[in-house]
Amino acid sequence: MDLKEIQNLIKFVAKSGASEVKLEMEGLKLTVKTGSGYVDSNAMQSMIYPQAMIQPAAAHPHISAPVAETTTQKEAENNESTNLVTITSPIIGTLYRKPAPDKPNFIEVGDMVQKGKVVCIIEAMKLFNEIESEVSGKIVKVLVDDATPVEFGQPLFLVEPA
Repeated sequence: MDLKEIQNLIKFVAKSGASEVKLEMEGLKLTVKTGSGYVDSNAMQSMIYPQAMIQPAAAHPHISAPVAETTTQKEAENNESTNLVTITSPIIGTLYRKPAPDKPNFIEVGDMVQKGKVVCIIEAMKLFNEIESEVSGKIVKVLVDDATPVEFGQPLFLVEPA
C-alpha cells in the first residue's frame, strides 16, 4: 500500500461516516478512527514501506495549502501587546456563535466571561464541540462571523483579563 492509497483510504473513511476502520495486510496494520478526528497508524516491520514513510500520511489526514494571514489575525497579534488575551480555535471546523439558529449568541462584545464559560461551538466531522473560555474577563472583540470555517489556532475572540 503506497502513500496515495493511504490518503485515499482516509478520505473514503471520512466521507463514509464510519467511526473506525481497521486494515491489515502484508506486514501493515492501519486503524482509522473518524469520530474523534484522530487517526492512528501502527505499522509493523515492512521491507517495502518503512514506518517513517507511513506515519506522516496518517498523522495529517487533512492536507491543506498554507492559509494566508488575514487582517483579523494581524489585529490579534497587534492587540497581544496591549495585554489582551486571544481565545483561539483548538480544532478545524465550522464556528457557530449560537447554540441553535433561534437562540441568542453565547457572548457579545462587552460581555463578561468566566473561565470555563462556553463562548462558541465548533462543528468538526458532524460533532459539535463546545469551546470554553480559558480566561475570565471582558469580551473586547469578536474576530469571526457565525457559521464560518475556522482553522486550528485561528484567533476567535479578544478578552481583557479581569
